Amino acid sequence: MADEPDEDVRERLRAALWFAVGKMVDEESLRRNRNVTPQFIGALMEMVWTHIESVAMDLESFSRHAGRSTITTDDVLLLARRNQDLHGIIKDFVDKEKAAKAKGKSKK
Repeated sequence: MADEPDEDVRERLRAALWFAVGKMVDEESLRRNRNVTPQFIGALMEMVWTHIESVAMDLESFSRHAGRSTITTDDVLLLARRNQDLHGIIKDFVDKEKAAKAKGKSKK
């Protein structure tokens, strides 16, 4: 019984992912004048879900290894380290956010 709320959340997340993937695929298939089957959308959603689970486990492992119980931007940057373009985009975003916070604190 303790797993029921977790399973309910999991199923709602999967349904939301199905909807989001389906919407993106529908938009792209209309733009390209192509037909897509529900089976394709389901397979793509499963692939994305599996990747999300893997990313989540890696982030938790990085955080735990650093002795933290909270995932930080450092963990995300570590995860993206092998994709230089993605790493650069995330690093630029994090740096801008830190600068904005520092600027906001200095005004007070």
